[in-house]
Amino acid sequence: MRSSWFNKLSIIIGPKPPASWLILCIISLLVLIVFLGSSSSSTIDLEPRAPVSFIYTNYRRVKEQAAVDYLELKSMSLGGVSGQRELELCSKERENFVPCYNVTANLLAGFRDGEEFDRHCEQSVEAERCLVRPPKEYKIPLRWPIGRDIIWSGNVKITKDQFLSSGSMTKRLMLLEENQIAFQSEDGLIFDGVKDYSRQLAEMLGLGSEAEFVQAGVRNILDINCGFGSFGAHLASLKLMAVCIAAYEATGSQVQLALERGLPAMIGNFIARKLPYPPLSYDMVHCAQCGVIWDEKDGMFLIEVDRVLKPGGYFVLTSPTSRHQGSSSQEKKRDTPVEDLAQQLCWTLLAQQDETFIWQKTADVNCYASRKQHAIPLCKEVNDAQSYYQPLVPCISGTSSKRWIAIQNRSSGPELTPSNLHSHFVLRYLCIDPLSVIAGVEPDDFFDDLQSWRLSLKNYWSLLTPLIFSDHPKRPGDEDPLPPFNMIRNVMDMSANFGGLNAALLDERKSVWVMNVVPLGDSNSLPLILDRGFAGVMHDWCEPFPTYPRTYDLLHGNGLISHLASERCNMIDLFLEMDRILRPEGWVILSDNMGAIEMARTLATQVRWEARLIDLQNGSDQRLLVCQKPFLKK
Repeated sequence: MRSSWFNKLSIIIGPKPPASWLILCIISLLVLIVFLGSSSSSTIDLEPRAPVSFIYTNYRRVKEQAAVDYLELKSMSLGGVSGQRELELCSKERENFVPCYNVTANLLAGFRDGEEFDRHCEQSVEAERCLVRPPKEYKIPLRWPIGRDIIWSGNVKITKDQFLSSGSMTKRLMLLEENQIAFQSEDGLIFDGVKDYSRQLAEMLGLGSEAEFVQAGVRNILDINCGFGSFGAHLASLKLMAVCIAAYEATGSQVQLALERGLPAMIGNFIARKLPYPPLSYDMVHCAQCGVIWDEKDGMFLIEVDRVLKPGGYFVLTSPTSRHQGSSSQEKKRDTPVEDLAQQLCWTLLAQQDETFIWQKTADVNCYASRKQHAIPLCKEVNDAQSYYQPLVPCISGTSSKRWIAIQNRSSGPELTPSNLHSHFVLRYLCIDPLSVIAGVEPDDFFDDLQSWRLSLKNYWSLLTPLIFSDHPKRPGDEDPLPPFNMIRNVMDMSANFGGLNAALLDERKSVWVMNVVPLGDSNSLPLILDRGFAGVMHDWCEPFPTYPRTYDLLHGNGLISHLASERCNMIDLFLEMDRILRPEGWVILSDNMGAIEMARTLATQVRWEARLIDLQNGSDQRLLVCQKPFLKK
């Protein structure tokens, strides 16, 4: 039977040719291959071997051209099919659908000991392609910063009974009203609230106030099992980046709620696999009654914390179970298993106050050689390449990294110094050998990228502003909205490179935060992004992103479509995933070559986005596609 692809191709090049003509073409092609092969082999014998960089440049050019040709042919074939059908809405049961997290399927596959709650995309069965609809009670989130303190209860999957029985220490900071969950402002916090807790941590670090965290080298914080995000909300007011990471929950009571408040968060845990961050990523790792039993599995969880913690960084543990043994201050206190593991990791207990402990990771690599015998060994590392959801390892990582720099000696802002830049290496992935070419980040390239994004952001904002503030149709079942009609707070840069868009947004003082995503197989710039104090993660865009539906206001992708064209990704699945994580009335900005943008525009039509194609009129092949997701209800 003739394939559908052949039918589409025949539309472009005409009907099927005679068999004799095809045989003549094949014979001619074989003769040409033999001639070129003999010619090229003699040339290689006579000429010197080209340098690696030249070979790589030509390889990359050929690969990029192949991707462009593929996209142009794909868009032509799509264009040849009249009337692309819009995808249907999913059933109500999939309103809060998160792919790759199916406990029942994981149990049937043999996962146990907590791994059944982990992310297993390999177990996902291709479901019906449809658009995840919002719940009936869904409302557009309130504008930041009001949306940080008041959210619509219909936007998150948490009931009143679940809220009251949550047992979280931040529960008393929330008031549940008829259709809202209201968080008290920091001025009205009770004595043992987040503001006092944050001040306590600063004092334990020897600081005058929590406003001095940056002076101590603390800029980005990993908050494990963040509850309802109150600690991260307070740190956001101090210009600190706190990323909440918590395991998947059917109720979505942590990550979903934090993102609804406009706070950085993603689904993730380290039951059996590493977190999707490189070694030496965070200045502080925070756990307040996070429910992790740290001395289980021979301390593998603490070893993973050490892996992502920067030299000189802090591990904060607040838990009733972390008390010293003994009821009397005169009684000799014995080391707990956690404290014994901390000593093996070369951590120093800086302070202890009530149920809160703060350890500091050593900045001295020589500390590991002076430990007792049978201590946790060092990993045999070759480079800083990010392992993507690889198994946990029982060894200490990062000690041979060029990024082994104490957080107290790093620059205090996102503009890294030349010495900081030279500590970064970007891996260029090739099909033949993933580690065959290693190139350093040049300071000129870094600063040129920043200037380029400052200009691009001004263009983006000028394009979005008239659309955001223009006359807006009345939403189904709602009163006429007051301006601004759209709130942009949660931004995802799907191909972040150096994090230039994030830096440009900060320079323009936009009230947003950015999840900087480095696509798997692209240059590994994630360590540089994290060293700038930004939120970031590595991700394979052929798989779903670990978040709940309707959690981002703006998705941005520069060159993403052409990058993924030669990968195994199915483009319609990518656009369905983008639609799933995008809030109703949210925006998508895609910048790419003309072939990629034409294909993206066709796919945007299928997922029911309103799309506008913009010619930059600068003589290049680059185009912009600005899309908005409508508020679809049934």
